[in-house]
Amino acid sequence: MAPHTTAPPRHTTAPTPSPDRRRAWLITALIVTFMVINFADKSVLGLAAVPIMDELNLSNSTYGLISSSFYFLFSLSGLLVGFLSTRLSSRVLLFAMTLLWAVAQLPVLAVASVPTLLAGRILLGAAEGPAASMSMHALYKWFPPERRALPSALQIGGAALGTLIAAPLVTWLIEAYGWRSAYAVLAAVSAIWALVWWRTGHDGPYDHARAGAGAVGGTGPRLPYRRLLSTGTILGSIASAFGAAWALSLSHAWLPAYLSTELDMSAGSAATTISIISGYGLVLLLTVSPAVDALKARGVSSRWSSGAAQSIAVCVAGCAMAAFPFVESTAPRLLLIGLAFGTIAIAIPLHYMTAAEVVPTSQRGAVFGIVAGLGTLPGLVAPSLTGHLIDAADSPADGYTTAFLTAAAVMLIAGVLALTTIRPERDAGRLGLDHQPMDEAR
Repeated sequence: MAPHTTAPPRHTTAPTPSPDRRRAWLITALIVTFMVINFADKSVLGLAAVPIMDELNLSNSTYGLISSSFYFLFSLSGLLVGFLSTRLSSRVLLFAMTLLWAVAQLPVLAVASVPTLLAGRILLGAAEGPAASMSMHALYKWFPPERRALPSALQIGGAALGTLIAAPLVTWLIEAYGWRSAYAVLAAVSAIWALVWWRTGHDGPYDHARAGAGAVGGTGPRLPYRRLLSTGTILGSIASAFGAAWALSLSHAWLPAYLSTELDMSAGSAATTISIISGYGLVLLLTVSPAVDALKARGVSSRWSSGAAQSIAVCVAGCAMAAFPFVESTAPRLLLIGLAFGTIAIAIPLHYMTAAEVVPTSQRGAVFGIVAGLGTLPGLVAPSLTGHLIDAADSPADGYTTAFLTAAAVMLIAGVLALTTIRPERDAGRLGLDHQPMDEAR
């Protein structure tokens, strides 16, 4: 009698969970609100820059240091919380983060000084470092891979919406009740959201969808992080995020002051301009991300649909950044400023999408944290460097020009690197992962 043998286990695909569409879109709405608050918190210092600098008699270099302090722990906390996400639920993580946002606004309400501004911004940065990546991770738990582009766009759209809403509202609070009132209101709003999320936010059914061993999005064998992080797709996604983050950090820290001091705009006009730029970014997000889904449904590779889209967006923004300081006419200059600071919105959700396609679900939160942590490093450098350049130049205008040209160079290099390295299908194959075209996944 032949000896009994056991066939090697076959990789099977787990049944697709039944989606709760109503709950999925409720979670989406909460996460969009989360991002609105997140970016309102980020923007408040820049919107209040002129009155704070006047009241505390701050130099450009000192203000730049305070602005950069937001990023002292930003990337590190993004990395650490990314790894914690493999053990803690998104409900707990987002709740704790938002409570810390509220606490971070309080020191400057007690004593307005450089140390309290620094302390508040450092704590806020540590609490917001994981915000975008972890909220995206939480959102992905409620949608299958082929349905993530629109929710992703809405999540990042919350960032644009946050700036769009915050610019006029925070400016009005500052002008009507003083800049401290904006900090107090944002602390209260953050605390309220945390309580609502604790009651409503739960992890979704797609946390372990497609659980076949080795499948992208599955819970099969974990891959060494060295292998994951050395793929062109992950490196290109980091490059895309890096270029976008350089412009984004300048937008938060220096764009309001630049519009007010160099273009002679009133606080209200500067706030309106920033809102229009954010609105442009939001329109791009809501237009491009569904188009990416449609392209994938027609069989277009992720390299050319989501990879090329984010790379080209960073390059276009970099070209506009290099051009607008040399344009004298007001309308063309404002148009180029809008392109420089608004077009980068496309890169933010798409670099998460491309990274997710070459990472198992069990490691996605950690890799998102790494991508976000490395991709947002410009925030540690760009605001402070800009302050030094302005103080060292013959005139503030010359300093701003040098700062914007530096940003343009970084963005163009990052965009080209992303364009040449992001290839999710190739990298998934090399890692032995089951990369399914989106039309087959339906």
